Amino acid sequence: MRPFEVALLFVEILAALVLILAPRDRLRWLDYLVPIPSLMALAQVTAESPRWQMIPAYALAAVLLIWWIARRGFAKGWFDRRGMVKRLAAALVVIGLAISVALPVALPVFRFPHPNGPHAIGTVTYHWTDPTRREVFATDPGTRRELMVQIWYPADVGASRARAPYVEDADALFITQARLHGLPDFTFSHLRYVTTNATVGIPVSAGARTYPVLIFLEGLTGYRQMNTFQVEALVSAGYIVVAIDQPFVAASVVFPDGRQAIGLSKAQIDPLIQQSLNPKEPAPTLKGAAFPNGIIPYLAQDIAFVLDKLAASNIGDPQRLLAGKLDMQKVGIFGVSIGAIVAGEACRVETRLRACLMMDAPMTTGLVRDGLKQPGMWITREAATMRAEGWAAADIRQHQSTMRAAFEVSPAQTYLVRVAGMFHANLTDAPHFSPLVSWLGVTGPIDRRRGHTIINAYSAAFFDRHLKDRRTPLLDDAVAERPEVSFDARRPGHARLGSP
Repeated sequence: MRPFEVALLFVEILAALVLILAPRDRLRWLDYLVPIPSLMALAQVTAESPRWQMIPAYALAAVLLIWWIARRGFAKGWFDRRGMVKRLAAALVVIGLAISVALPVALPVFRFPHPNGPHAIGTVTYHWTDPTRREVFATDPGTRRELMVQIWYPADVGASRARAPYVEDADALFITQARLHGLPDFTFSHLRYVTTNATVGIPVSAGARTYPVLIFLEGLTGYRQMNTFQVEALVSAGYIVVAIDQPFVAASVVFPDGRQAIGLSKAQIDPLIQQSLNPKEPAPTLKGAAFPNGIIPYLAQDIAFVLDKLAASNIGDPQRLLAGKLDMQKVGIFGVSIGAIVAGEACRVETRLRACLMMDAPMTTGLVRDGLKQPGMWITREAATMRAEGWAAADIRQHQSTMRAAFEVSPAQTYLVRVAGMFHANLTDAPHFSPLVSWLGVTGPIDRRRGHTIINAYSAAFFDRHLKDRRTPLLDDAVAERPEVSFDARRPGHARLGSP
């Protein structure tokens, strides 16, 4: 919750206690606490902007003010002479107070934890169009493939400018997200007020000549910022992270001219994904075109295009931030859900990618057959945890068997990390959205902070070893202090390391 929201609820509790419990013939000065909530409500709306979860608190502030005025004016002594009326009014105030506290606590304007690395974080967004590729999701064959790309980079500590919002074009995105889940449009509107630890447009840190580059790919109906917890940890540790919004896979992509690409529904896109995982005849179609290899190879082509654009930006960045700062010899990729499928396929065909981290997704037939030629890591969970989440048996088998097969067949160093108690949404920012998400079954029983700490630890260890050439003991042993983790490491020609 935001500071003025906390202050408003605190003074409302004090005012309610004064009205209900304080004797009027003594401590009369306490009576002047009662109108303070209305003033604090005005201050909160002015300083932080209103949100619907605070409506009961605003209404309660007005009720407390009216009650206070009535007791001092036309209804002076009336409440005190009528015990039943006073008790009823007090009960209503208590109920209103409970609702006023519960709503903003259940759906908070949360804060991301400050990352532990030595760097501050800057961010910048680009709009890139690939003139060589048509947009297969568009009806017009002349439409070219467009991407929105957000880059986070290490900056020097000490910048005091305003923090970047969690999501640009938040209203468009979260209205779409609400509709996807069958909820009212305003449900997630408060997330427009969430800010991050990044600052827009500050200079790249001069602490190193260049920084390794990581590409991040979102999940289905997700958004490029959906793993901010992980992105900020990596950037703070000295990586440049490039997140791609892939139109029609993301929930919503808004282009600079205001056009919005709404993501396809799961029913529309799932046959195209499954065709890349388990090809069948006849091939699925979209807008009259057949996809014998599914949609994943097309999405993987976005990565090659982005790598080309990054190489060009390293020579001459239009925003004059990144030129000369990208170490294009040390590029990795990571993704979650469909982003992990695309990341794996991109690594299979793109030699410029030197390390590949895939989180909780099945792998394509090509990757299961060929494996990875560069180091790879899979972060997922046990089949038992997937069953507890309610996954279908066929989906569990597909996830577990294809990840295991790619891990086993790859000629390069590979790692398989399984975290007990972690649901699919635990691998994203979703645990921050509400303290109720675990109770509702959206996230697993693992503690939110614990789950994110484990993901960040293995992500950093993997990329540090294979892009920065650092020794990372976490990848050498089954670590006893992480009992939730089942860890396997495989290096061709060497004995396998693993936890029981």
